[in-house]
Amino acid sequence: MKQQLLRWASAVLLALPLASAANLNPMPPQSTLLEVAVEKPLVNELQDITYAQPQVMGRPLNLKMDILRPQSDSRLPAVLFVTGGGFLMSPKANYIQQRLAIAEAGYVVVSIEYRHIPQGKFPDPLLDVKSAIRYLRAHAEEYGIDQDKIAIMGESAGGYLAALAATTNGDRQFDLGENLEQSSVVQAAIDLYGLSDLSEIGADYSAEVQAMHDKENAAEALMLNGIPPFAPGGTVKSTPETAAQANPITHISNRTPPFLLMHGDADLLVSPSQSNILFEALVEQGVNAERYVVKNADHAGVYWAQPQVVKVVIDFLNQQFKPSSN
Repeated sequence: MKQQLLRWASAVLLALPLASAANLNPMPPQSTLLEVAVEKPLVNELQDITYAQPQVMGRPLNLKMDILRPQSDSRLPAVLFVTGGGFLMSPKANYIQQRLAIAEAGYVVVSIEYRHIPQGKFPDPLLDVKSAIRYLRAHAEEYGIDQDKIAIMGESAGGYLAALAATTNGDRQFDLGENLEQSSVVQAAIDLYGLSDLSEIGADYSAEVQAMHDKENAAEALMLNGIPPFAPGGTVKSTPETAAQANPITHISNRTPPFLLMHGDADLLVSPSQSNILFEALVEQGVNAERYVVKNADHAGVYWAQPQVVKVVIDFLNQQFKPSSN
């Protein structure tokens, strides 16, 4: 028995160096090979590019744009995005998720700032939008843009300006400023919960809300008639001729491009009937137009960043500019 214990102890002692050596030289970790399909391009961003310098109170105002451009050896269609802001601001950094998704789908996406209250009044914001379109055509080679394929897109006040820019296609009275040798015509328009008739923004809401829109200090009235003492001021309904000129439905013609309109049925800022007014007017005059009502979506809320909504936008753009991809 004693001899067996001695033999067992000797075997253990002999094995210890081998175990120590194994611990000092463990088996190398195994890497996992990940096979990746290249489905999205790299997207580069250019920021704060000056596209126009209109005069405001005797001084030039630097209006800037940001550009998202997918890496490509080809010239790509462009989408000019006009941000909302209630005519009180124009934050070009907004809507980044949606703009990036559109850029990843193969579009140069340009977001702009424009004149708003108190920097200007109608038609100043429209003039700025058209200046941006002309700038893109003037610099199409630099930014890799197919100048024959430019869409305009906007949300809220930006949707209104996008619709106005598209319905005034070819109307040179709104082309002022720089790069006038270039066209401001667009080949497609996307209007997300924008205004169509400035005198009926509060329609479908309570009497109290409608009364607010009838005042001189309503945002649409300030955009339309300006702020005293720099401009005459007034309500929307006090200047019906100016209001009519500022409404997209006034300018629909055979030069108006295809339209996509979308509105949330829970929008409490801009009545869903606003986009329906424009939709019906477009169809009545033979313009190719489609309209979607997004269930439960409010004004500029989280629903508008969802893939299903963005897909509708991209599919519409592809129909106009990349029919073979459908």
